[in-house]
Amino acid sequence: MEAEKWGRRIRAFRKLKGFTQESFAKVLGVSVSVLGEIERGNRIPEEKLLYQISDVLNVSVQELTPEELQNR
Repeated sequence: MEAEKWGRRIRAFRKLKGFTQESFAKVLGVSVSVLGEIERGNRIPEEKLLYQISDVLNVSVQELTPEELQNR
């Protein structure tokens, strides 16, 4: 469930910034299948990748973090 929320937020920001899955995966240096697993909620991104995602999307990690996890 937690992974699904991460994935939905990352996908929403990716689309908002105009990236396709293919172009976003290429910029991040990961395969499209890894990015797809993250966006579908089958995998939580590792911390290093999470910071890369936030940098590329020009948003803070806190903005990517599901709301219920922000106060932990």
